[in-house]
Parts: sequence; structure tokens; C-alpha cells
Amino acid sequence: MAIHTGEQNIPCICVTNRTLCRDDFLARIEYIAEKGVADAILLREKDLTEREYYELAEKVLSICKMHNRRCILHTYYKAAKELGCREIHLPLPVLQKMREEGEKEWFTTVGTSVHSLKQAELAMHLKADYMTAGHIFETDCKKGLPGRGISFLRKVVRESAVPVYGIGGISADNAGQVREAGAAGVCIMSGFMLESMK
Repeated sequence: MAIHTGEQNIPCICVTNRTLCRDDFLARIEYIAEKGVADAILLREKDLTEREYYELAEKVLSICKMHNRRCILHTYYKAAKELGCREIHLPLPVLQKMREEGEKEWFTTVGTSVHSLKQAELAMHLKADYMTAGHIFETDCKKGLPGRGISFLRKVVRESAVPVYGIGGISADNAGQVREAGAAGVCIMSGFMLESMK
């Protein structure tokens, strides 16, 4: 599911959610990695314990390595370190904790999620390398909550000294708007988790 809008080829991160998959999750990861339809796979899976996450991450990292694809792990930075994965995406409070523990320097790339300008300021203060801002459009993942909109994204991009990726309700139809707002790229979950593998 590469994002092409007219002349544009928009950088895209696949954000996983195995509960959305109607088929085998690892087979889907293999499909995404092999086809090269995303610039990176962000293994989110927030419902797992650290041990469960470690075991799944080990398999996903192996698949990504086999296909020479970037894999970004989520939340469990100690597990990521044990697995030798130097890219991590953290909720802001976890990023703060990791900085206090002096663990950030081990990672080459540390991202975080922001939902307000204040959080974006904190992310920069904590020296995040990139941030995801959202949710931009209405999405089933945040049912009943209106999207923060392109104007919100534009403000975050304007204030940020690091790349910003739009997230939430993004598809091939609206990815161009996200890019035009100055975002470095887009994050997509449902499209990748539900897309037919045929």
C-alpha cells in the first residue's frame, strides 16, 4: 500500500495492530516487508506484556531483517535493547523515564506521539528524533472523537524542529493533504492491517 499522490511518493510508516488482522499477523508482516510498501514497520501492540512483546518482536525483527526493512519497536525500550533494535517509539511519559535513566543515547532513532502543541514542545525538550501528531482525521481507532485536523498538524509542523508524521484516519485519498501541511510523511494502521494480501 505505497502512498502515491500524483507526482508525490509520500514516506509511510506501517503501524501494526494485530487485533485488526483477519489473517495470520506474521504472514501479513511478511507480505508488507516483502512488498516494500512501507518505509518502516512500527510494531505497536500495546496490549502485550513486555515478555509477550519481546517474543513477538523477535519474530517481526527477523522478518524485517530478511527483507531489509526498518523495524521500529514500541514502548518497551529495555526489550528493544536486548533484541539489538536501535529504533524505538515511546509514549511521552516513557520517553521522559528513559531520558532520566540515561538510556536514550543507545538508540539511533527515538520517536514519540503528540496530541497537542504543548506535548510537541515537551517532545523536543526530551530530544525526540521525530514525532507522530494526531489523530488528524476521524478514525475507527478513536471512535466518536473528531480528528484534530490539518490545521493542528500545520501548527505542530511549524513549531517542531524535528520531522512530524501525521497519524489517524490517513489513506491514499488524504495523504497528499498531510504532506502539503508540511509533514515528513504519514502513519497508517487500518489500511495495512486490513488490506487484501491477494
